Amino acid sequence: MAQEGIKIIAQNKKARHDYFIEETYEAGIVLVGTEVKSIRLGKVNIRDSYAYIKDGEVFLHNMHISPYEKGNIFNRDPVRTRKLLLNRREINKLTGYVQQRGYTLVPTKVYLKRGLVKIELAVARGKKTYDKRESIARRDAQRAMERVFRERQKA
Repeated sequence: MAQEGIKIIAQNKKARHDYFIEETYEAGIVLVGTEVKSIRLGKVNIRDSYAYIKDGEVFLHNMHISPYEKGNIFNRDPVRTRKLLLNRREINKLTGYVQQRGYTLVPTKVYLKRGLVKIELAVARGKKTYDKRESIARRDAQRAMERVFRERQKA
C-alpha cells in the first residue's frame, strides 16, 4: 500500500502461497492498550491465524501478539480470540462466502492507518498441491523472462 499514513506491521506471505485470494476487506480490531503498544513495536504474528463468523460477529483466532515488556499486570493472553470490526453489510457478504464450500477468512496484513491498527482480511479458497507448483513455475518463468530482458537492454 503506497497510501500516506499507512505503516505495514506484519504480512502473511504464506497466505498468497496457500490460497487463491478472492476479495480483501479492511477491518478494525478490538485491542487493549498493551496490545497496541506491542503491535507498534512489530511484535505480532498472523501466520497461523484465521477469522470466523459467530452470531453475526467476526472473530480472529490464533493471532499472536507478544506481551508488552513494560505491561506487567495489564498484559493479556498473547493468542486470545479478538473481535474484528466490520459493517453489517460486509459481515453479511462474508457470511455468504464462508457458507459456500471451500472459502475461508485469512488475515493478510496488519498495519497502522492514521494511528489505528487495521487488519486486511481476505476471502480465500485453498490451493491444491498442483496449484502451488503451477504458481511457482509461473513465477520462475516470469523471473527468467525479466532476466533475459534486462540482459538485452544492457547489450
